Amino acid sequence: MTESTTDPTRFILIGTSHPGNVGATARAMKVMGFSDLVLVRPRFADVLIQEETVAMASGAADILVRARIVDTLAEALDGVTYAIGTAMTPRDFGPPTLTPREGLAALAKQEPAQRVGFVFGSERYGMANEDVYRCHAVLSIPTNPDYGSLNLSQAVQLLSYEWRQALGGFPVQSRTPSPDLADGKAVQGALQHWEQALVALDFLDPKAPKKLMPRLNQLLNRAELRQEEIHVLRGMAKAILDRCRD
Repeated sequence: MTESTTDPTRFILIGTSHPGNVGATARAMKVMGFSDLVLVRPRFADVLIQEETVAMASGAADILVRARIVDTLAEALDGVTYAIGTAMTPRDFGPPTLTPREGLAALAKQEPAQRVGFVFGSERYGMANEDVYRCHAVLSIPTNPDYGSLNLSQAVQLLSYEWRQALGGFPVQSRTPSPDLADGKAVQGALQHWEQALVALDFLDPKAPKKLMPRLNQLLNRAELRQEEIHVLRGMAKAILDRCRD
């Protein structure tokens, strides 16, 4: 039995005919943090090292290096405790049909955790009924009823995303530093500066200010200004005052 202690999820491609789909599948898997890829009787025996495969993997060559090629689905499912087919359930009988979001969310909560295998059929023929019968469930992606055709690697990307989200997902990493929010003293300083500028413009009558400045105060509070934005506001107020003094 071949098992990965770090990646309990396996992606199984049956009878894949296009090398580009194998490479794109590796890329889709790596993006979502999965690494266990098994091919069952691919059209080309050297598909894992073909130029198109490596090119479409786009940095996920390590997935291809670790990938295995086997002769039967039974071998590919070795170690898998819950197999999920990506095909229509046969008309006579077969496993239950689930939608990705609800079905995978429920699966992720099972204890003990399952070793999941996602099984994809060939680009031209999909999965044979006898392969579907080996699965515990099949997933049906809710698509446009008038056009539900998905490329193989697109289907892998979609399901690997949904499975990763069901498992908890990855945190979003901010590309910018946390904002340096202005404190109350900085806001009041900017308001005083603007009050001077508005008086100089004859926009504000200091003898009858009404509620202009308190309203501006509330506006700045809602804006949650950053320190550099306070500097911009004060720079604008200074420019107004300088022009009014000329």
